[in-house]
Amino acid sequence: MIRFWLLLPLIALVSACTTIQVEPLPEGMTEQPPANWTGRSEQLRQFDHWRLMGKLAIRQPSDSGTALINQWVQKGEVYDLALSSSFLGMGSTRLKGTPGFIELTLPGGDIYQSGDPEALVEAATGWQLPLNHLIWWIRGLPAPGEDFRLLFGTDQQLAIIRQSGWEIRYDRWQQFLPSHPSLPAKITALKDDKRVRLVISDWRELGNTK
Repeated sequence: MIRFWLLLPLIALVSACTTIQVEPLPEGMTEQPPANWTGRSEQLRQFDHWRLMGKLAIRQPSDSGTALINQWVQKGEVYDLALSSSFLGMGSTRLKGTPGFIELTLPGGDIYQSGDPEALVEAATGWQLPLNHLIWWIRGLPAPGEDFRLLFGTDQQLAIIRQSGWEIRYDRWQQFLPSHPSLPAKITALKDDKRVRLVISDWRELGNTK
């Protein structure tokens, strides 16, 4: 007969397994994507030449503020983002670049370049913006190359993306373009004590010249 003391490690292991905590889903949400999710997400990935306008609001421990998005032009991986704000004297600020490069033009005309877009924006403005991810999140897609979790609401729309420590909440969707799926009209991105909110007033499709 196997002695009882030989079973103790096994009992302890089983007990440990049963105490693993699985984070519950928010009420009314599911991880099961709707039947049209694969086709819809592929359409959104191909929608990579666009212009939008709207408003950006940032809240973080060091400071908070808002800015108008005069235009955000995206052509594949190349972006051109024009902001205007009285906050911290930002004035008219322009960000041009790709996921691995940025050129930042400040109101006085000073131009800075960096291979780390997010670090340069934080150094120049104090704002922590996940630029490399926003290009995907703003269309309602997880950024490629990293783990993520998708949650869908009862309306079968994407409700939350959790990725890279951020929780992206899709507060409102709108049918801006008749030939495309509905697009985000209001997004809230949360990470620790930081919050970035985007309200989009207009999306336009640009011709793809690739």
